[in-house]
Amino acid sequence: MAESFEVALTVNGTHRAARVPARRLLSDLLRHDLGLTGTHVGCEHGVCGCCTVLLDGDPVRSCLMLAVTAAGHEVTTVEGLAEPDGTPSPVQRAFRECHGLQCGFCTPGFLCTVTALLRETPRPTEDQVLEGISGNLCRCTGYQNIVKSVHRAADLLSESGVTGGSSPRNERSGSGGSSSRDETAEES
Repeated sequence: MAESFEVALTVNGTHRAARVPARRLLSDLLRHDLGLTGTHVGCEHGVCGCCTVLLDGDPVRSCLMLAVTAAGHEVTTVEGLAEPDGTPSPVQRAFRECHGLQCGFCTPGFLCTVTALLRETPRPTEDQVLEGISGNLCRCTGYQNIVKSVHRAADLLSESGVTGGSSPRNERSGSGGSSSRDETAEES
């Protein structure tokens, strides 16, 4: 029988735990064990960026990271980018306003990547935007509207007075999010 481990982490501001095999990927923990299917898996080699989530605020490829290494950390998925009341983040609003998506498969990874980019570089130049999103692949849009979306998100953040990009839910709450209940998912 394969060895399994209890993985406890904060996901989108909520403490979560699951017992998983040692080799379970973070993307699989999120999707299969915790039911957060907004994180998409494309290439499964870390190339396409679809699986990008924020780990302690930094973008990571969840298909390359073992779930056990995320234990004790804060993970923000696309589901956690919106405000607790469901209001879309400025980055999400910008992608909608500027039609920065078509099929939507790559969008969760772009949204997480751009959230981190704008936190680090609130008013990026064109070259900084292109460099910032270069690790995410899109087969549909041709990237023009994605680039427009990044600039629009920067404008929305500036207009709202938010500095450093939109914050994931777990950082906004200051103490682990709006729910303190402990949710456990057992391996299927």
